Amino acid sequence: MKRQITLKHIARELEVSISTVSKALKNSEEISRDTKEKIQAFAKLYNYKPNNIAISLKNKHTKNIGVIIPDIVHHFFTTVFRGIEKYANSRGYNVIICVSDESFDKEVINMEMLANGSVDGFIMALAGETQLKNDFNHLREVTEQGVPLVLFDRVTNEIQCDKVVINDTEVAYQAVKKMIASGRKRIALLTTENFFNVSKHREDGYRKALMESGIEIDEKLILALPFDESIDDISPFLDNVNIDAILAVNEVFAIHAMGIALKKGLKIPEDISFIGFTDGLLSKHSIPSLSTIAQHGDRMGEIAAQMLIDRAENEIGDGEEETYRTEVIKATLIERESTNF
Repeated sequence: MKRQITLKHIARELEVSISTVSKALKNSEEISRDTKEKIQAFAKLYNYKPNNIAISLKNKHTKNIGVIIPDIVHHFFTTVFRGIEKYANSRGYNVIICVSDESFDKEVINMEMLANGSVDGFIMALAGETQLKNDFNHLREVTEQGVPLVLFDRVTNEIQCDKVVINDTEVAYQAVKKMIASGRKRIALLTTENFFNVSKHREDGYRKALMESGIEIDEKLILALPFDESIDDISPFLDNVNIDAILAVNEVFAIHAMGIALKKGLKIPEDISFIGFTDGLLSKHSIPSLSTIAQHGDRMGEIAAQMLIDRAENEIGDGEEETYRTEVIKATLIERESTNF
């Protein structure tokens, strides 16, 4: 099936900006007659058709930002949203939030709904099903129409856009190295399936730390849980492996595992220590309190909002290449009662 041509393709072929193409196709008086005829002829030749999911976004500035997150319950996503809203409001923008509930279909529906003239662009963390399906056509359609998109935390290299992430591999490596330095040798990893980019990067850091320390990687010490974060498998896992430390990719896994360890009569951190990602209320108020890796969601949201608004307000000129950047935020290891470094 022949791929549909987009505004971006026309702009690249004719060496003009996306804005110039859009205005020429609308017969705008701002564009010279020769340029309009050239663009319109090219579009006709290649049977260009406007993309309904994105066309209304380019017609006017709404001063609204669309935010789509996988889950509203997680502390991390709520802090990112607060960061987005605070920065956006400071620049005169409002924020409309939708929740995908880890569903690919809901993510697409939310995007289509917001694209109905409601927002100037999107800030998103990908749903679990979207990463599982590896289907990003709805994002590609929007970006190829020149609509600003910023992905945060859960991102993909398949889409060219601005992104904000943390140094997942590096900070997981540092956490495991700290555990090893405190005498831990049997370190388990509680993670999710590797189609989650963040889980894959954190597992990479875990493996790197063990290998560099001369500790053989025991695959039986790695438990990959479903992306819906079902925790039923943690109890039998802890019953069947001999471990003295756990790195968990989120605080829910870590705190549930701590509860099981305490029921088994283990002392924390003397017998077993724990580190989880996300410095939320659960981590601060659990007994014992959980050592965590703070992802600085508020800062991530602030940067994502700045990137989006700057791109929405600054159109590239004729002949200029669009360039995108990935901002990497350094996470912080916060030591509490669940470790004894």
